[in-house]
Amino acid sequence: MTMHFSADEDFAVKLDYEDSLRTFREKFHLPLGKDGKPLIYFAGNSLGLMPKPAREIVEEELNNWAKLGVDAHHASGTPWYTYHEALREPMARLVGAKPLEVICMNSLTVNLHLMMATFYRPTKARFKILMEEPAFPSDTYAIKTQIAHHGLNPNDALILAQPRKGEFTIQTDDIVDLIEKHTDQLAVVMFAGVNFFTGQLFDIKRITAAARARGIVVGFDLAHAAGNVPLCLHDWNVDFAVWCSYKYLNAGPGAVAGVFVHERHATNTKLPRFGGWFGNDPNTRFRLHLEPEFIPVASADGWQISNPPIFSMAPLRASLAVFNDAGNMEPLRVKSSRLTSYLEFLLTEIGSKKFTVITPRNPDERGCQLSILAHEHPKELLRELEAAGVKCDFREPNVIRVAPTPLYNTFHEVWRFTRILAQHQ
Repeated sequence: MTMHFSADEDFAVKLDYEDSLRTFREKFHLPLGKDGKPLIYFAGNSLGLMPKPAREIVEEELNNWAKLGVDAHHASGTPWYTYHEALREPMARLVGAKPLEVICMNSLTVNLHLMMATFYRPTKARFKILMEEPAFPSDTYAIKTQIAHHGLNPNDALILAQPRKGEFTIQTDDIVDLIEKHTDQLAVVMFAGVNFFTGQLFDIKRITAAARARGIVVGFDLAHAAGNVPLCLHDWNVDFAVWCSYKYLNAGPGAVAGVFVHERHATNTKLPRFGGWFGNDPNTRFRLHLEPEFIPVASADGWQISNPPIFSMAPLRASLAVFNDAGNMEPLRVKSSRLTSYLEFLLTEIGSKKFTVITPRNPDERGCQLSILAHEHPKELLRELEAAGVKCDFREPNVIRVAPTPLYNTFHEVWRFTRILAQHQ
């Protein structure tokens, strides 16, 4: 759908007036600048804002601890023992999964290691892993150490998909070509859903189909995709995925992360994995030393290691409720595409030679984020933006990432941001 925009301020005001999701901004705490006014907060790709109901939910659990002690594990309301179950269905809806395929636990990189323990089973012939370049560093560290854990050399076992010369993003055709070229050697294809640096939304469906057609396991890091773009992990036949919940999912710093394991694997209790007592069959879980053999739950729960971390799960309950009230990803995606396209339009109107947007121009190939490559004095530009009341972030050596998010950002904020940027060119 072609979008038509105007650079006039009145047009931005009109877009906000017509926005059916505009009231959701009121459900979040907005950080204030030195002037006491809300910052233009375009850093939801690093840390989402705090949903106002989160405080009450966390305090509820603190009160349960104070009043009930250990009995809070089985109290009425949201018992601690089954706390993860309260997150299962709303999270599954956001990532396009069946409830039994999703579990909220641990942190993203821990979950990636747990998935690799199951799905990276290198053989003499098939031992290589395909990733994008650049991938988020923690993913690279995890994958390289997984390779080394099996006694292999990352220099031999890691294949990197890179942009073509003079380009910033990776062509899907090139990814598929690498899968075809290395079919007999690839054990796992491991990509981001949305690249942290460029903001490119990868074609998850096509990459998955290409890998699975050749018997290759495929997994995704959805840190920048969950809560940002619509996902259909079950229907796309993705083998596994991991994500954090403190970016677009607004669950707070260090909040519990998520895992998807496709039904065909989730129900297979014979798959190798690292065990822990909360991944064990609940029918025998509390027989403890009387039944010491690990019997996995026949769902994604079978990869759960420890009991639910209540205080890092509680804020996620608040955020998932907001997503549910907003109608989940479809209406949010419509607004998001419009917000980011409006931002791109206004940046083009500025027409500066001092920066280049390196995120794909096609709205279907990106999420909320635009990555702006500054050709001159990038850190000075960031400081000037911050001094003017803009909160975005910086990635070395010269990229400023800007992410207007549909739950709490406005079109007028986009307009104001580009006016500030234009003044500092």
